[in-house]
Amino acid sequence: MRQFYDTFSTPVGDFSVALNATGAVIATAFGGLTELRERFNPDEVVRDPARAAEVRREVTEYFAGARKQFTAKLSPSGTPFQRSVWSALGRIPFGQTRSYGQLATELGNPAASRAVGRANATNPICLLVPCHRVIGADGSLTGFAFGEDIKRRLLEHERTGAGTAHAA
Repeated sequence: MRQFYDTFSTPVGDFSVALNATGAVIATAFGGLTELRERFNPDEVVRDPARAAEVRREVTEYFAGARKQFTAKLSPSGTPFQRSVWSALGRIPFGQTRSYGQLATELGNPAASRAVGRANATNPICLLVPCHRVIGADGSLTGFAFGEDIKRRLLEHERTGAGTAHAA
């Protein structure tokens, strides 16, 4: 099956998005096509900036300080548990964080913090599904696939409500 993608610049580096034939987002990555391919299993992927224009607009608005929630249609591939964790990530408000334990408790299983951490780590749709808002119980910036620096910059952008994130 053919999927579509685009890569564009953000204040924290290149950002790539993959969409299925219906236009739903199936994966995102900080970086280019190589990093994006690590997040999903494409049969064939074709660059199509027009198909990705809506997501690009929303991400641009986010970094400009004009958007706090994404509305793009999402279609991540995962188990029911993973999807429940990803859904919970989407409910973490802009500018706030949660620990893995807090998310596990919100999902009704306080002992599942490690499982929540694994599901968070496999989130194929970073930024739009805000896995960067999950931190260690001690406040440490743990577990972001694209590195602590980008995670810190995203959280700082949200915390300050700044018009733009700091340049790379």
